[in-house]
Amino acid sequence: MRGRVLAVVAVLTASLALSGCDRGGNTDLGLALSTLNNPFFVGIKEGARAEAEARGLKINITDAQNDPTQQINQIETFTSQNVKAAVINPVDSDAAVPAVGVANRADVPVISIDRGVNGGRVGSTIASDNTEGGRLAARTLAASLGGKGKVAFLEGQPGTSAARERGKGFEEGIKAYPGIEVVARQPADFDRTKGMDVMANMLQAHRDLGGVFAANDEMALGAAKALGSASGKRVKVVAFDGTPDGIAAVRAGTLTATVAQQPRLLGRQAVDWAVKAARGERLPALVKVPVVLVTKENADGFDG
Repeated sequence: MRGRVLAVVAVLTASLALSGCDRGGNTDLGLALSTLNNPFFVGIKEGARAEAEARGLKINITDAQNDPTQQINQIETFTSQNVKAAVINPVDSDAAVPAVGVANRADVPVISIDRGVNGGRVGSTIASDNTEGGRLAARTLAASLGGKGKVAFLEGQPGTSAARERGKGFEEGIKAYPGIEVVARQPADFDRTKGMDVMANMLQAHRDLGGVFAANDEMALGAAKALGSASGKRVKVVAFDGTPDGIAAVRAGTLTATVAQQPRLLGRQAVDWAVKAARGERLPALVKVPVVLVTKENADGFDG
C-alpha cells in the first residue's frame, strides 16, 4: 500500500513541476527552431504557442537563423532556464547532435520536430511523412505531364532528414514512370531566392523542361519566378509544404500542386509529446503526421 501511495505522489509531483513552474517564473518548455525566415516554421511556432497557452505553460521559442552554433547556445539557455523538456527543429541533423548532448547532460528530455537528429538521446521525432510525400509529388508531377517529359528536381538543404527523405520518396516514385527523365537536380537549401537562381541556371541548359519538383514551397516559388508565365502552364511545378504563399500560388495556377504538411498540427503535437516526455512517459521513436495533396480543386478548403 505504501508503495502505491509513493507512486501516486511521484506522479503528482511530476505533474505539478510541469504545470506549477509557471508561477515560479521559470520556462516550462523550450522550442529551438532552425529558422523563422520560412512560413512553414512560423506555422510550427504558432501551433506550439497556442498549445502551450491552452495548457497554461510558458514556452521559449528561439530562431537559430540556420546557424548550428547558435542553436547549441539556445539549448544551453533552455537548460539554464530549467525547462522541463526541449523541442528541437535541427538546422542540420548531424550538427544538432552537440545541442542534444547539452540537454542530455542536463537531464532535459528532448523531442525533435520536422527533422531527425543523427545522435544523442531523443525521446521522439515528430515529422510529416516526408518519404510518402515525395512519392506523392512524383505521382502528381508525372500525371500532370501525361507520364512523359523532362523534369528538374530542386533539392532541400543538404544534411537535413527532410531533404533526404523527400528526395528518397521522389526518386522511388518517379521510377514508376519510364517516360519521365530527371535531367537536372541541385540543392537550393529550402530558400526562395536560391530556388530562383538554381532554376534560372537549369533553364539555360534545359530549355525543354516540362516539369519541376521543388522540395518546399519557398524553392518552388523562386522557381516559378524564374519560369515566368510558363510556370504552372507549359512547365508544371509541384511543391512541398502547403504554406499560405504556396497555397495562394496553387489557387492562382502558378504552382500545379503542393504536398501540404500541417505545421500548426506539428507544433501542437510537439508540445503534447514534450509534456509526456517531461512526465517520464514512454514515447514512440517516430510520430508521423500525414501529408495532404493540395490542388486548385481543393485549395480553398485547406487551412494548414
